Order: sequence, then structure tokens, then C-alpha cells
Amino acid sequence: MKGDGVVRYERNPAEENEYEYEYEEEERIVEELGMYKGKVRLVNSEEPTEETMLLWGIQQPTFSKPNAFARQTSLQLRVDACGRSLSILQSPSNLGTPGVTGSVMWDSGVVLGKFLEHSVESGRIHLRGKKVVELGSGCGLVGCVAALLGAQAILTDLPDRLRLLKKNVEANFYGDVRGSATVNELTWGDELDNDMRNPLPDYVLGSDVIYSEGAVMDLLATLLDLSGTQTTVILAGELRNDAILEYFLQAAAEDFTIGRVDQKQWHPDCCSPRVVIYVLVKKQRNL
Repeated sequence: MKGDGVVRYERNPAEENEYEYEYEEEERIVEELGMYKGKVRLVNSEEPTEETMLLWGIQQPTFSKPNAFARQTSLQLRVDACGRSLSILQSPSNLGTPGVTGSVMWDSGVVLGKFLEHSVESGRIHLRGKKVVELGSGCGLVGCVAALLGAQAILTDLPDRLRLLKKNVEANFYGDVRGSATVNELTWGDELDNDMRNPLPDYVLGSDVIYSEGAVMDLLATLLDLSGTQTTVILAGELRNDAILEYFLQAAAEDFTIGRVDQKQWHPDCCSPRVVIYVLVKKQRNL
């Protein structure tokens, strides 16, 4: 008790550190980012190592089972979304080819597709009539879900991946469809076709696109080319290599504000400690 008669509680050093950590965490939570109207935790652009340490420490991805939602040995994967059972054709025989990962589905693609559906239902994302570009579409689930939710979706990948991608688009667009889906060739880092950048998309989507240090700068170049003042980027990825994710976050933070979406906002049936979802918005430079 001080001389003024007020009893004051003195925190010990450990409690003070915990209080400061909780305060910093609250400061990093924002109510929305870009066109995503949900809470995200902003990534510390100066310390990307902090983000990867948190993810590997809290989610412990190495201790969880891979392919909880994907079946990569099957020629076909069924995914219930948008009121129908989507049929996603796969090509497991191509999975062993160096550099070819888009011939089968990965958990991050299923998670992102169901996240979009859940976010539209909960009002956090509005896709009807919006222009969407998906990067590294692979089998095309995410882009198909976006189109079924009302988006004008452009699904993109390398030239040798387009045949399977087109098959999956054709197989899942029947009956009453709100949006549309087209397939375009795109190599990251190359100049964009006019239909992709005029106008610039409202959303850019990608699942499992952060997989190699060598591809990071080309990926970021394409994200920058596609991003305008009203563009929101949503990326989902599997937590395999902390060094590659850290490299991406550090490079991306130069031009983007990055926020991580808490799993409480994901589809309740499609959560995985091996997957992370980020929202990115291009920083506006003062002239």
C-alpha cells in the first residue's frame, strides 16, 4: 500500500513478459484485411522467423498425419462442396516426375476450397461477380469452387498441366452454375496476358504454391503484377519446410501486408495442423 491508500499489484518479471506478449498479440490482430472480412494475425515483417517458430511450435505439423483429405493414389477424388459432389480427376503416375506436383490433390487445396465455401456462407468473402485468378491450379478444385460460388475464375498453370485441368473444369460445370471458369497457361515471372490484368482481379488464389526457394521470386513477381489497390491474395500451404516459408514471408513483406487466418475461421470439417492460410494485400506506396 502506498501513502495514498491505494493498494497496487506489482507484477513479477515473468508476469510482465507474459503481459507484454499478450498485448503484442492483441496489437497484431486486425478485424479485416483487404476484402477478407475476418480477423487475421499480422505477420511481423521484420522477424519472419518468429512466424515459422510459432507455427512449428504451436501446430507441430510434423506430428500430424499427411493427406487427411487428399487421396493421391486414387484416379479420382470426390469433394462435397457448393451443394454438389465434385469429381476431381488425378494422375498419380505423374507424381514421381521431378517438378510435377499438380497432377494430384494436396490437403491445402481441399482446405482452401472448403475455406472459400465457408467464408462465403459466413459473409467474410463475397465472390459473386468477382474476378478471380488461381495460380498453380493443378487439378483445379479451388478455382472450380470459386466459380461455383459465383466468381469469374481464371485457372492457370504450366502448359503440360492444362489437359488434366481442363478435364476437371468440364466435368464439374453442369446445370445451374453461378459463375464461370476458364483455363489459361501461365508461367510465373512471365508477362501476363491482357485478359488476366485488364481489369486486375479482385482475388488471387493459390494452394501449395510456396514449395521451392527457386520459385519464390517468380511467384512474387506474378503476385505483384496481378495485385491492384482492390486485390486480395489468399494462399494456403502445407507446412513442410520452415526455411522456404520464412524466405517467402521475408521477401513478400517488402511489398505486401500479410495476415494469417486462425483455424477457427476455417470450415469446421477441414482443419489441419499441417496447413496454413495467409491473406496478402499489396502495400500502397506514398508518391
